[in-house]
Amino acid sequence: MAAFTHLSKSRFASGLQCHRRLWWEVHEPEAPELVPDAAAQAVLDQGTRVGELARDYVPGGYLIDLPYNAFEERLAATRDLLARGVPAIYEGSFRADGAYAAADILERHGASYRLIEVKSTTKVKEEHLPDVAFQLHLLRRCGVPVDGAELMHLNRECAYPHLEDLFVREDVTGEAEAWQAELPAEIAAQTAMLAGGLPDVAPGPQCTRPYACPFYGRCSRVLPPHHVSTLYRVRSFGIEWIARGLETIDRLPSHELSPPQARQQRAVHTGRPVVEPGLGRALQAFREPLAFLDFETVAPAIPMWDGCHPYDAVPAQFSLHYLAADGSVSHRQFLADGPADPRPEVARRLVAACGVPGMIVAYNASFERRVIEALAESVPEQSAKLLAIAARLADLLPLVRDHVYHPGFEGSFSLKRVLPALVPEHGYDKLEVAEGSAASALLERLLFRSGAMAPEEEAAARAALLRYCALDTMSLIRLLQRLRHLAAAA
Repeated sequence: MAAFTHLSKSRFASGLQCHRRLWWEVHEPEAPELVPDAAAQAVLDQGTRVGELARDYVPGGYLIDLPYNAFEERLAATRDLLARGVPAIYEGSFRADGAYAAADILERHGASYRLIEVKSTTKVKEEHLPDVAFQLHLLRRCGVPVDGAELMHLNRECAYPHLEDLFVREDVTGEAEAWQAELPAEIAAQTAMLAGGLPDVAPGPQCTRPYACPFYGRCSRVLPPHHVSTLYRVRSFGIEWIARGLETIDRLPSHELSPPQARQQRAVHTGRPVVEPGLGRALQAFREPLAFLDFETVAPAIPMWDGCHPYDAVPAQFSLHYLAADGSVSHRQFLADGPADPRPEVARRLVAACGVPGMIVAYNASFERRVIEALAESVPEQSAKLLAIAARLADLLPLVRDHVYHPGFEGSFSLKRVLPALVPEHGYDKLEVAEGSAASALLERLLFRSGAMAPEEEAAARAALLRYCALDTMSLIRLLQRLRHLAAAA
């Protein structure tokens, strides 16, 4: 069992969500669930870059640039900077009552300080406030005069290249103060819990709120098959039904279910896919020739190209498979190269690829439509042609959601759940990149940090992205064929 050293601000937040989660994080710090995958690591790295850049917007400070676990050295350096009265301290460290925190920014205001917590979101969220309150408590316990607290986040209205207003500072002093009365007891409770054995906490809404728990797989093993938490678009883990003793989908009153939920319940009862009689009629709109389109995008927190805002989804790759009237299939694709703005070339290539007759099919086509409309705005010389492409979009997602349910969907109509269930031979399990967030993370790395990659690594990354995106559109053809088979057999 790992030795417990202190309660950090991130651990405190985990403890507020679930004591069981915190216990595992502390006592099993090397647990495989805590090793970030490529997509999660990209989010962490992005947050680090935002935090570093935020210091430029609170200038004149001193950074405590020491290893995160050099606690005594960090504490001593912080005391020295406080004594010197410097304008600002970045990553100042504080410890009291067995708790520890490194404050993103402490800005001096006369004889006191402002605590500034930096977040890479575009607004203040409820889950940010305990983090700020925890630090405010520690600062005061360490005798630091603090006259207020702020949350510094990205400004969604900021557009490149005018980044002078990239950050917004919002005063959250009142919200942080409201936490102060209960903080000592909560810190003591978490500390006492960590000194004992694994706490007994049943799975519930806290498994996904405010963040998905990495240890959910451990806890969910105790749940019965077809637990209400796996119901499509269930609210709050299904806690209201559980309180009524209704723990599995088959026991739920059918009159309380939406049509997709009722279809899921029928599939649970029979153990077989459910296909509605109207599927055949709905499929009549999807007649060859048809094009099948998928984008991969990057969404940098810090905008990189003219007119872009934080987290704008910018297309840097697409795949288009074309199913002709005679049944033949052709393929076009594009993948950007380097840090230059990819939008003009994506627009040109997309217009050329879509110069074929027929509908353009996507899955959850609202995403493709938003991407194309934004592309039309940023590349005005192609605007009319791009908007004409957007007008041709058709969506397979509502067709599946409204007419089909397979037990393998497990309450989700995402393509990565639907395909393995309906087209198991056409899955993603053998690909180097197997889902959208991982593709986006690799794509961003390829565009902006390929210089740190060996040539063979860069080539492998490009090949993996091309395979993944091409499989997405080819899978839509296979899915359409499977739906036609289901409709014919119904």
